[in-house]
Amino acid sequence: MIAPQPFSERSAGPVGLEFEELEWRYEAYRRRQATHLVHMMPREAIRPMVRSARAAGFGDVDTEPLEMLIGFCEVLLPLPPFSVWCQDLSEHPEEHLRDWGVAAEAPTAEAPATVEVRAFQFAGTPWWAQLKSFRDGSGWRGYIAFQEPASGRVHRTAMIFRESDPSDLRDRFIGFETASLEAFLRSTLP
Repeated sequence: MIAPQPFSERSAGPVGLEFEELEWRYEAYRRRQATHLVHMMPREAIRPMVRSARAAGFGDVDTEPLEMLIGFCEVLLPLPPFSVWCQDLSEHPEEHLRDWGVAAEAPTAEAPATVEVRAFQFAGTPWWAQLKSFRDGSGWRGYIAFQEPASGRVHRTAMIFRESDPSDLRDRFIGFETASLEAFLRSTLP
């Protein structure tokens, strides 16, 4: 097994995840936490909070009150900074997948997310196998994107995974032996 190198100097995030994807996931996490807070508020607290949000400069008269309130709650909550969140994602990926599995804002087919990354060698060249997934109806689908770190070339499989939640996708992907990853990579090469 190769010792993977950090994917970017701009973040302490997990190997193989692009900085933009980490930013999107962090922003979605913040929004989910703020939305949870709004759902826990008693009804009589909503209007005063919307007034406080307007007074604090969140939105204008055209801004949807719920959107304004969620944005306001994001700054009220003591959420971890990006670097701490990235470290937590690295140390506790299962918890983040569980949170994702029930989130309203989940990855889509147009913008799939990287669930897991594995490093391996094929024909003497290091490769990353990235499990990309998204919510599709009531389940999760996924494919493997193979990236050659030296050149940045990416090859991908067809949709080969379908499970009820992202943790199940990750478990299946982790269960593949290196020979299976090599076979999938060979199937994607020209």
